Order: sequence, then structure tokens, then C-alpha cells
Amino acid sequence: MNLFQGHKAIAVPQNVTAWDIDPYSKEVLLNPETFFSALREKGPFVYLNKYKMLACGRYKETKEVFSDHKRFVSSRGVGIQDFKLEKPWRPPSLVLEVDPPEHTKNRRFLTRALSPNKISQLKDFFKDCADKLIRELFEKKEIDGISDLAEIFPTRVFPEAVGLKKIDKETLLGYGAMVFNALGPDNEFRKDAMAKGLSVLEKINKQCLEENIDTKGLAKEIYRSTAENLEEDQLAGMLVRSLLSAGIDTTVSAIGNLLWCFADNPEQFQLVKNDKSLVGNAVEESLRLTSPVKAFCRTSGINTEVSGVTIEEGTKILCVLGSANTDPEVWENSYKYDVTRRTIGHLALGVGVHNCVGQTLARAEITALASSLTGIVKAIKLAGKATWKPNNAMRSLASLPIILET
Repeated sequence: MNLFQGHKAIAVPQNVTAWDIDPYSKEVLLNPETFFSALREKGPFVYLNKYKMLACGRYKETKEVFSDHKRFVSSRGVGIQDFKLEKPWRPPSLVLEVDPPEHTKNRRFLTRALSPNKISQLKDFFKDCADKLIRELFEKKEIDGISDLAEIFPTRVFPEAVGLKKIDKETLLGYGAMVFNALGPDNEFRKDAMAKGLSVLEKINKQCLEENIDTKGLAKEIYRSTAENLEEDQLAGMLVRSLLSAGIDTTVSAIGNLLWCFADNPEQFQLVKNDKSLVGNAVEESLRLTSPVKAFCRTSGINTEVSGVTIEEGTKILCVLGSANTDPEVWENSYKYDVTRRTIGHLALGVGVHNCVGQTLARAEITALASSLTGIVKAIKLAGKATWKPNNAMRSLASLPIILET
């Protein structure tokens, strides 16, 4: 078997277009919309010549591959590397990168700790923190929506909610950048993130130990729920780390993207200000349009077929969620930010058994901030050009100059 970038190198399947595009190039990562449109136009799947694997971007096929855990597994890695064929650089996530029945067991522990009742108890805390931060920012004439708001809010509230006693913003952001960039090929973005992020890995692992967890946080609930069920003491800490991996970078990106949507579409922001019942939908529409997690991989566990395309066992498939979420066959005026749109069915937080286990926590944080913005701020105006940040798996901003009008 030929290995390429850590996975099985497949031949071009019959009736599939071979394409020379590099979805991990800086050009595509910074401006993915043209890539999304071309990907959908070329068929249900394309063959990526550069990586000898498949990619899908239409809603129908992406949802099918992404949600069918029996045929398309996550346990072989959600990045370009196949964990069955090559040893991963870190222990796999106990939720994101395992399949049932192990996934079912592990997810149950996290679901219990992140119950609706537990999250509901945090909503007032999130809202108070959001109000306070926004009022602090009023003192500045112009802010960077990313470094002053999107990065600050989650790194303030998430550690306290989870119960992480001693952890700083740089550690959390560095770890998140490493985790998501590592899902791509060994390009400049992965190398840079790994060089910076490996230094924080020891801090993260230490912080997730029970003796370093606050007794009132969600992490303590994970330790309590697993106390009599797990065979190894280390697994509870690894579950906390799994929550940490997905709980910061995705939320930072989602908040930054929401700010951009509000600033770039002032009439939509005013609609939400005038009708607070639209806050939740404004958040969901931003998730759909910008897809903070732009793409994840699945691996075919068997020989199978999707939409007339034969897929052999071991095939890596890049599921481009950002493309599926802007498929005009599903979403009318798909690149328009519309807070009145019916957004049910978007794939931004996954689908099937591997949907984001921390989505209730993330939604609570983002919604709290959106409520504060639409309740306190008169208008959000762009004060300069938004700058996007290249990342192998995420769609996020590097900077967003804005003015919060009172």
C-alpha cells in the first residue's frame, strides 16, 4: 500500500473529476468562496491530485459522509492522517476521533457534565461578563473585534465555567491553533502551529489533572461522572482535554465571524436590535454562512458507494462543511447573511453521532455576547478591512477593526 501524507493514496475513481487545486493553500484558505463554488460544480466528489484523496462540497453528499459513522469513520482521524496506518502525533480525542461503542460511552460522560441544567446555570454569568466587557470597550474609540473581544470573552468565561484554575489566554489560543492546523498536511501553517503549540501541551495536560480542577467547574463534573466507570485514571483528564480542544478556538472564531456579519450587514444588526427573538437565529445564520470549522475528514471503513461514485476502503474524504453550508441548492442567496433565514440543518457544528458535544456551551457563550451587543450597542461599524487568518481547518479572522457606537 502506498502512503501519502499519512493516508492511503487512492487512484481516481470512475466518473470523478481530478483537480489540481490545493485546498490547503494560503490563497484558498484566505478566500475559500471561489473554491467552494468550483468544488460543488465539479460533481458530488472530486479527486485531489495533490493529496490523492477525495473531497466533497455539495450539501447532500457532505451530510451523508459526515453523518454515516458506520461507513465513514472518525476513529482513523478527522484530519488528513490515517491513524490506522500511521501513529498519530498525539493521543486521539476520546470523543471526536473514536466511533461507537467507545464514542457512545465517552460522550455520555461529557453529555452528563454538560447537561442543559448545568449550562442554564451559567447563562447569567456569561451575560454579566459580556455586558461588562462591552462597557469596558466603550472607552476606546476603535477596537479590534478579534483581539479585544472575540479572543477575550471566551478565554475569560470558558476557564471559569470549566474550572481551570491557572491557565492564560495565550496557552488556550496556542493549543487551539495547534490542534486544528495539525489536521492538515505538513504545510507552513501546520509547522508554525506545531512549533508554537507543542510548548503549551504540557501545560494543558497538567491543567486537566483533577488536582488542578476547581471543585465547582464542569471539569469536576466530568471527573465525578467517570469516577466509577473508567478503567484508567488518565481518561477523565483526556476527556477534559477533548472539551478544551473544541471549546476555545471554535468559539473565538464563531464570535469573530458573528461580529463581522453584524458589522458588514448593519441592517441585519438593526433587525435583531428591534426584535430580540432573532438573537438565536442571528447566531445560527452566522455559523451557517461562515462555518468556523471549515472542513474535517472522514475515512471510508468499507468499500461503498455514494451518489454513483465507488469509494474504496481506506479512502480519505475531505468534507468541506463551509461549501455544504453555502450550497445554493439548499440555501437561497446562500452567501447572504439573513437573520430571518430558517437555518435548521446547517452542518457547522456537525451532524449525526459526532455532532459537537460542547455545542450547548458554545451556543450559550455566543448567544450571551450577541444579546449584550444587540442590547447595549447602537451600531457596529467597520473601521477598516477585515483580515482573515489561514488555518488548515478553521475559518476565522486575524483582525477586525470596528467601532461600537453607543
